[in-house]
Amino acid sequence: MTYAPTAQPIVPQTAITTSEAGLHCARSSYTVAGFEVPFFYAAPQGKDHLPVVLVVQEIFGLHDYIVDVCRRFAQQGYLALAPDLYARQGDASAYTDMGVLMSELVNRVPQAQVLADLDGALDWACIHGGDRQRMGITGFCWGGRATWLYCAHNPQIKAGVAWYGRLVGVPTELSPLQALDVADKLHAPVLGLYGGQDTGIPLSTVDQMKQALAQGAAQGNAAAAGSEFVLYPDAPHAFHADYRPSYRADDAADGYQRCLRWLATHGVV
Repeated sequence: MTYAPTAQPIVPQTAITTSEAGLHCARSSYTVAGFEVPFFYAAPQGKDHLPVVLVVQEIFGLHDYIVDVCRRFAQQGYLALAPDLYARQGDASAYTDMGVLMSELVNRVPQAQVLADLDGALDWACIHGGDRQRMGITGFCWGGRATWLYCAHNPQIKAGVAWYGRLVGVPTELSPLQALDVADKLHAPVLGLYGGQDTGIPLSTVDQMKQALAQGAAQGNAAAAGSEFVLYPDAPHAFHADYRPSYRADDAADGYQRCLRWLATHGVV
């Protein structure tokens, strides 16, 4: 899995902290291929048959910002779950140098492993209060790209929301597929939320993805036909990340409301 190169070094806390009042929040693990995958989850207390949303981490791993995003969804009635998708390879918080983080950790995470671990997360969620008929996914940066791929991987997913995930890139042995490659294979429609000033994701690649989705639609792929982009003209990369200088409060708030409406429109509510 690759990332947008405009990402900046991690800051260990989030600027927004969502209340846990009325929620059950915890860390746990589930088993995939003999490995215990750690994760954080949040859900309304005492409720069952909940809609499920997977929250896929940024380049910097499962840290406070992603944990808080889970709480935000839980306050909206979701069982929100964020697995640590780097856990087999290492701990992103141990790195202070972006280049070393990429070479020693991120670039060693196989695409197939990510998809399998997300499958495991949904299986856990549906055993622990989630509704298998109402499952969605959202992700940021590195996780935005994973969102596109996962919507082409799991036919049980109803909807995806990809925040500034890279669309075009160079395939590698561990990460052979780009979002562009799966535009005609989507099982669920994806809402893409992108910044017009994102120097790591050129607008030309958004246009390429739109064309690929149109071709998929012409071939009869309903999810490709139903996918959409929203472009925030003045927003840089990572405009939702409230702990970073790239944060744009108005665009982030608008994107989040669009995210909630997208999930609801497609039955994940």
